[in-house]
Amino acid sequence: MEQITENPHKNKVHRILAQSYLFFFFCFLAGIYFNLIFNFRIFKSSWVMPLGFVFLLLATILIIWAQKTSQDLKKGNISKETFSQGPYVYTRTPTHLGLFFLMLGLGMIINSFFIILFAFISFIMEKIIFLNKEEKILAEKYGAPYLEYKKSVKF
Repeated sequence: MEQITENPHKNKVHRILAQSYLFFFFCFLAGIYFNLIFNFRIFKSSWVMPLGFVFLLLATILIIWAQKTSQDLKKGNISKETFSQGPYVYTRTPTHLGLFFLMLGLGMIINSFFIILFAFISFIMEKIIFLNKEEKILAEKYGAPYLEYKKSVKF
């Protein structure tokens, strides 16, 4: 009977992604919590709310596009072009960018200083903590093709 061996990098990457998404969620909850306590408003103009809806729509499309693209990723014969598909042509982290736009858009819609603040905090912390770990694992797993992709797509 043939034994199936599981790729050890896959679980590590998914664990880091789960932790980073959870971090976004906790930052969002912290923004709501502080908004309920302090209720500090920053926008006086009514044009901000429609812009927030645009961010929500953009975020939703970006996240769905990124998830669909990563599901369709061909695992055999990995090259730089393997990674350069869909939104990954423009950014190495489209789902994280989408989550940032979701938080930012919601913060704009309800005019919440703290949700917007925590959106920026979570996005910066994602880049510093979680994405460095994820990219290290991906570079270890895929080697030169991923490193070439990383050089060509800076953000």
